[in-house]
Amino acid sequence: MKWLKLLMAVLLVPACVALTMTTWNLGTALAFGPQSAISNLFITAFCAGYAVWLALFALLPKPMRTYVLGHELTHALWALLMGARVGGLKVKKTGGQVKTTKSNWVIVLAPYFFPFYAVLFSVLFFLAHAIFHLTGYFWVLFFLVGLSWSFHVTFTLMMLLSVRQPDVESQGLLFSAVVIYAMNLLTIVLTLALLSQRLPVTALAAGFGRDCAVTYGWTLDKLHALWQYGTAFGRH
Repeated sequence: MKWLKLLMAVLLVPACVALTMTTWNLGTALAFGPQSAISNLFITAFCAGYAVWLALFALLPKPMRTYVLGHELTHALWALLMGARVGGLKVKKTGGQVKTTKSNWVIVLAPYFFPFYAVLFSVLFFLAHAIFHLTGYFWVLFFLVGLSWSFHVTFTLMMLLSVRQPDVESQGLLFSAVVIYAMNLLTIVLTLALLSQRLPVTALAAGFGRDCAVTYGWTLDKLHALWQYGTAFGRH
């Protein structure tokens, strides 16, 4: 099965490049294009939350138990979504564990691309909004999403770069890297689209399709040129 995941990872590398291009184009459009005042407020709140966590992460002791709890709850959540039963949750500063009756690459890799606390804050906010009508406080939601998303990114990078990750190794390094990178970028794209309030998903999908055509076309051209060079070299 690992060879199939390796093949899939190789085939998806151009798609990751295309998604990077889409994200860059979207970020450029938001940074330099016309925006409404309310979108500016949301973007400012999101960026402020992101920056606040970066400062806390650099200056204060790392809340490892909070990260491990979110990590294991993410495994449990995606296992439940896949129809599995979960139990045996254990959380310690040095690591954690949750037992599931089913496992696949989504359940295993979910903590590295699913911002658990950002989703939790969003769900709690909208539940409160349904009761108390918090229309004027949506900037608080985007601040919390920025804060918790920054939490997710900093801890994910720290753990991947400094600690051996059996979850990642079990799925293959290249496959895991492609999935984690692509899913995190996809989260960025969807969040930026939500913040902008003027970029429909269909337009993003069309832009991604064009970028995929460029990256896969370039890849096929280079492979064809390499094949011709190899054939010519073989004849001589």
